[in-house]
Amino acid sequence: MRAMVLLLITSVGVLGLFGCGSGPTWKSIKDRIRREFPDVSHMSAEELDRVLDGEGPAPLLLDVRQPEEFAVSHLKGAIRVDPGSSAEQVFETFDLDLDPDTPIVAYCSVGYRSSELVSKLAAHGARNVKNLDGSIFEWANAGLEVEREGHRVHEVHPFDEEWGVLLKDELRAYEPRPR
Repeated sequence: MRAMVLLLITSVGVLGLFGCGSGPTWKSIKDRIRREFPDVSHMSAEELDRVLDGEGPAPLLLDVRQPEEFAVSHLKGAIRVDPGSSAEQVFETFDLDLDPDTPIVAYCSVGYRSSELVSKLAAHGARNVKNLDGSIFEWANAGLEVEREGHRVHEVHPFDEEWGVLLKDELRAYEPRPR
């Protein structure tokens, strides 16, 4: 009986986290990110695509994912940053002596880890730092380019089975596929 009660409490807790019974949704994730990081500015995939095509100064792209995620694919020119890094670690590791107005866009899988980093960078004095709304999942789902070793690929690491439902089936790859 106690095991059944514990299972019910756990199930209700998970359902409450996402606001539904079918796992994460874009609405539940974006609502949570905006609630937990209210001061973080966001940039849409379409807006970043236009900027990268020359409409404005190119931002420093920070990929806030694990090495195995980055190894499958990333945005062209992105620098990988360990999730959980402090602003000081980011600036020191990459010897970034940036003007506080240098445009920076951070992304991860769906936007949570990158929003956390954006919040830290802004608190450290970066004034033009944004989170890529929907991060690499929305970027790739929109058909925008991701690469590996300088070559375009059509795959993205899904993080795990639960979060991977937000990524189109044909894009999911836990390991780099042969080109």
